Amino acid sequence: MSESTTATDEPVAPDAAPEPEQLHGAPVERVRGQRVVHASREDLVGLVRTLRDEGWLQCLDVIGVDQLANAHRELPEGIEPERFEVVVLLISHTARERLRIRVQVPESDPVVPTLFEVHPGTEAMEREVFDMFGIRFDGHPDLTRILMPEDWEGHPLRKDYGIGRIPVQFKDAPDA
Repeated sequence: MSESTTATDEPVAPDAAPEPEQLHGAPVERVRGQRVVHASREDLVGLVRTLRDEGWLQCLDVIGVDQLANAHRELPEGIEPERFEVVVLLISHTARERLRIRVQVPESDPVVPTLFEVHPGTEAMEREVFDMFGIRFDGHPDLTRILMPEDWEGHPLRKDYGIGRIPVQFKDAPDA
């Protein structure tokens, strides 16, 4: 094997692994042609604000994911899997590109900072994630249930939520 040199004449091994891609300090992977950024909870708002200033002007969605059955999934080096994920989908109309941001959220402290100040349109999306998964958004202006009744107990899209049955009554059905 021969070694090549860099602009500073330092030897470089020909089979050296390339540096992992990063975006503003967060690891990036490519999934089905789309960039996926893995941000920490602490860096989420700053990252989204910086991206907005760079042209990622619209937040298309904020999604909750319960990874209870997928605890050993592959993530970039340095990212520890947690039970929950919050996924933020941004779009740049000028670049004609979508960008996913995945944030690991521990079951013991299911809290993520709100994106409402950066993208006010996330208000209802964050309420839906809260309602269905129990992930709280710190700083949200009105974090109340949006789909389930206020007195509903639990969060129906959690993988360990019990499946209940509500009897269906049909109009004019004969008594059994």
